[in-house]
Amino acid sequence: MTAKERVALISILATVAITIAKGVGGWITGSLALQSDAAQSLLDVAATTITYLVVRAADRPPDEEHPYGHAKFESVAALGQTALLCALSGIVAFEGVRRLFAIQSHIETSVLAFGVLIVSIVVDAWRWRQLTKTARETNSEALAADALHFSSDLVNSILVLIALGAAAAGYPAADPLIAVGVAIFIGVAGWRLGRRTIDSLVDAAPLDLSKRIANRALAIPGVVALDSVKVRRAGAAILGEVIVSISRTLAFERVAGIKEEITRAIAEEAPDARVVITANPIALDDETLRERILMIAARLHLPVHHVTIQHVGERLSASLDLEVDGELQLVRAHALATALEDAIRRELGAVIEVDTHIEPLETSEWAGEDAEADTTIRMTAALTELAKKTSAIDDIHSVRVRRTEGGLVVNYHCRVDPLLTVAAVHHEVDAIERELRSAIPDIQRVVGHAEPRKPTQKTG
Repeated sequence: MTAKERVALISILATVAITIAKGVGGWITGSLALQSDAAQSLLDVAATTITYLVVRAADRPPDEEHPYGHAKFESVAALGQTALLCALSGIVAFEGVRRLFAIQSHIETSVLAFGVLIVSIVVDAWRWRQLTKTARETNSEALAADALHFSSDLVNSILVLIALGAAAAGYPAADPLIAVGVAIFIGVAGWRLGRRTIDSLVDAAPLDLSKRIANRALAIPGVVALDSVKVRRAGAAILGEVIVSISRTLAFERVAGIKEEITRAIAEEAPDARVVITANPIALDDETLRERILMIAARLHLPVHHVTIQHVGERLSASLDLEVDGELQLVRAHALATALEDAIRRELGAVIEVDTHIEPLETSEWAGEDAEADTTIRMTAALTELAKKTSAIDDIHSVRVRRTEGGLVVNYHCRVDPLLTVAAVHHEVDAIERELRSAIPDIQRVVGHAEPRKPTQKTG
């Protein structure tokens, strides 16, 4: 049995006992205020029983007929309690007004009546406190409605106690007057409960939550705009959807990261929220033509590089290298290139001139082993000599040579002037690779990693 079910069951037992005591006391004394209080408690027995049944149903997991769960059952139960409160308010108010204009009836006061009311006040205060605490901990609408019922019971009992005291002091008219006051209080409590319940049933957003979520989402880097925030309460949970706009050039991993950041931000605002995040890619005004072409190729899962954009008068020309499997037949590789070119023209306009250079992409994985020490030494010496022929590269280090089924693979690090451009460094490193492969034909691949030279380091 869950905490909600346990509190609801105890509430039923306490309500039954108090209702019987109030009914007996009202019958003995003839007090309308006490009788109306007993009548409300009788309705509370039905209300708390419904609450117990509903909290059990609301905790059931989602199924095919209720994919969002059964939490709305609590709202329905709360609406039923609202109807009971309003009906009781009307009956008590009518009877109270009738007695005000009728011949005053005699009210017998007794220790029993006072004792019943005092015990009722204590029990109601305890029930209200327990229900309120559990309702807050579990965000249960049904328990919150029950707590509101018992808070009205508490006030009613206090008012009835005053009515009996006034009758004992010789003011019997106080009884129907206070009964009307009880009716008004019940009506106000029912109105408050009904407003909250109807808000839940018509999916009204929790107060200010949409605005807080919107502010948190817009503060996350990468979110360009907020398209929509929809949240609603479903029992203890908050369900909803947030739609944001992001740049379509972002990598999938970054998009996933943005959605995770939004989810964490929402959890900080509403820990019980279950919100679906949708990220719509949009074209930004500051996108370059190169970014757009790379994005088009990424959508087709085609690796490209060396994208060159030319402005020939009023015409555009784009050239790029497309990497495909080296074992692929030319007819299939050409079809891939044509598909990419067509996609670029659809995106940038049919008048753009697109030329694609097809080159092989190494897709195989080789088993390798470290080469002999003398081979590594020989390769280090060769790289050092070649670096001396350049004006930019020095300090050859971290040389590693591996033998593979495709040939030797050489990896090395070097240092260069930190102020050189990437293009200039690439030219120098490529020159070393060409000469090394020319001198040692069994080299399959040379990978040179250039590092910026520190100010204190000297060339040599």
